[in-house]
Amino acid sequence: MVKVTMIARVTDGLPLVEGLDDGRDVPDVEYYKQQIKALFKNLSKGQNEASRMSIESGPYIFHYIIEGRVCYLTMCDRAYPKKLAFQYLEDLKNEFERVNGSQIETAARPYAFIKFDTFIQKTKKLYQDTQTQRNIAKLNDELYEVHQIMTRNVQEVLGVGEKLDQVSQMSSLLTSESRIYADKARDLNRQALIRKWAPVAIVIGVVLLLFWVKNKIW
Repeated sequence: MVKVTMIARVTDGLPLVEGLDDGRDVPDVEYYKQQIKALFKNLSKGQNEASRMSIESGPYIFHYIIEGRVCYLTMCDRAYPKKLAFQYLEDLKNEFERVNGSQIETAARPYAFIKFDTFIQKTKKLYQDTQTQRNIAKLNDELYEVHQIMTRNVQEVLGVGEKLDQVSQMSSLLTSESRIYADKARDLNRQALIRKWAPVAIVIGVVLLLFWVKNKIW
């Protein structure tokens, strides 16, 4: 299954968006997110220049594509079909470019495109069950091949000088980003609740007002 989805700008490693509900069922999910962010930093230095790659990390595997100086990455179970993972990323890429393409280069803060999470969650649901007719058809699509996409190990990709114990030291630097992101997520959820229940509250208020006026008249 798709566990984590993140999108970042390759030129500087700036995270642009992350799935809000990602990784809740993954032990030590923050550890894997740190690896992903370390990978983004490596990419910003011109390392690992392959535009498509799969990277093994413990029981999971990172798949990413780079297009238009943006990296689209998802972390999946190792058993999840590679072909579906890359088609999922292609769907995200196409929509992200369509909606945010003109603003990518000017984004100045982490997670500037947090609202794109709505599309991430909707698309992720389509890809979770590999046995649906839709996904079986995608797996059988001979026009989309992934056999030539290289698979490497995360320690190899991050380099000898940046082993996993060193990656874990990044957590203190990422704490402020995580807090900002969590605050934005809460704000979005609050706004969604307001949009959902405000009309109901208005109707109830009008009804109560009418009852009050009626009682005053009588």
